[in-house]
Amino acid sequence: MIKLSAKLMDIDYRGVMLNREDARKTGVLDGDRIQIINQERGASVQAVVTTTETIIQEGTVGIFYVTNKRLDAKEGETFEIRVADRPVSIDYIKKKMDGGKFTSDETFSVVKDIVNDVLSPGEVSAYITGSYINGLDMDEIEYLTRAMVSTGEQISFGSHPIVDKHSIGGVPGNKITLLVVPIIAAAGLKIPKTSSRAITGAGGTADLMEALCPVSFSADEVRNMTEKAGAVIVWGGATNIAPADDRIITHEYPLKIDARGQMLASVMAKKYAVGADLVVIDIPVGEHAKVRNPEEGRKLAREFIELGERLGMRVECALTYGDSPIGHAIGVNLEVREALKALEGANIPGSLIQKSTSLAGIALEMAGKAQNGEGGKLAEEILKSGKALEKMKEIIKIQGGNPDVKSDDIVPGSHSYDINAPESGYVVELNNSSLITIARTAGAPNDHGAGIYIHKKKGNHVKKGEPIFTIYADRPWRLESALETGRRLMPVIVEGMMIDRIPSDYWRNSRQL
Repeated sequence: MIKLSAKLMDIDYRGVMLNREDARKTGVLDGDRIQIINQERGASVQAVVTTTETIIQEGTVGIFYVTNKRLDAKEGETFEIRVADRPVSIDYIKKKMDGGKFTSDETFSVVKDIVNDVLSPGEVSAYITGSYINGLDMDEIEYLTRAMVSTGEQISFGSHPIVDKHSIGGVPGNKITLLVVPIIAAAGLKIPKTSSRAITGAGGTADLMEALCPVSFSADEVRNMTEKAGAVIVWGGATNIAPADDRIITHEYPLKIDARGQMLASVMAKKYAVGADLVVIDIPVGEHAKVRNPEEGRKLAREFIELGERLGMRVECALTYGDSPIGHAIGVNLEVREALKALEGANIPGSLIQKSTSLAGIALEMAGKAQNGEGGKLAEEILKSGKALEKMKEIIKIQGGNPDVKSDDIVPGSHSYDINAPESGYVVELNNSSLITIARTAGAPNDHGAGIYIHKKKGNHVKKGEPIFTIYADRPWRLESALETGRRLMPVIVEGMMIDRIPSDYWRNSRQL
């Protein structure tokens, strides 16, 4: 054990940094763990070690920002440094990597260590990868869901039912939550919608809503706002509701994976934690979606429904068309503008209206607000009447935004380029993953103005030289990168209806060969 003085490091990372000489004296190497203790305050955390010869001087321990949120150290404060034991959860992770099955206690141990920052980024990535490669069965998914909930805060409401919805993603431009939530709330139901930021897409629901108002709130604030307005659309990562989920998503992001078992637990943990009784799950199906065919979609739906039954929630799933973007806009500002236009009653793409009212309609039927088969019609009436727009303004206001915002106030990036049709014909393919890649290369979702606006969708006729889609960016170099990516991926295919012309002498000439 040695005593070192604290040096606070304003780096958004977990762990501590030691001078290599102090690390040698303590008996640790890079990647080992130490216990940092202040006996007077009773403060103590475990942290992963990084070593340096020059950044941190001998006699000093550099404490990264995320670790210090739990330690609350002051500059120059003295701490005892001791070697910490290797967490047993690493053995459980290795067990899964070797093809084993988690028990309930093992799952809780891993999740607790993720939440408490005991596991290093590499160890969390190993957990994600092991679960991705070897999969989680339904028991393990239930264990993970319950562990995610129990290691965070939960919300309870005095009246029921509580409604929630979720889309598993994979389809660009899927901004329907901005319509579904206010429609449901305008019908007199409560829907505390906690959402994620984008993992593999060009804009998660939390990213979109952030263009209109703040999305970071505590669990108590979420409950109070929902009681007053009937609904919220907030970022789940700020609420401490299922906090392990956002930590896992952070490590899934660079790998661009969304492991099936972890995805099921991620979705249902957030629903369970906010006290949802009725849940609608949107499962887009298509060649370029996450779920490739209806058979796979039905299997996933059964898993959601079974997990819901295990947790005491009624779940219904909708298999939706996933071979084309929803609406015409991809990217934060472009999608928000399109959603607001729909709420304002503008004549906008039918795919956005139809999908939104269909899913909202299922929730209205589940809650007894409409007869079976009539929910979609009621949802459309609420949208057309302007009640959904008024409810959305109320949600924006209670979350600290400008309730008078209009669709025309939300503008795309100042740099743009039209991609024109090379020939006349029909759009025969829109590759979702390629469109998302281009939008992300343009800067989405971090650059709110970045994205793609699609002028011609699958099946539409286009004349040579007409724009098929426009790429937007906030920065010129991002636009150049997106254009280069677009040339490589060719996300839209245009073909004429005539495949070939067969001359009258074709048969005679072919017989002579």
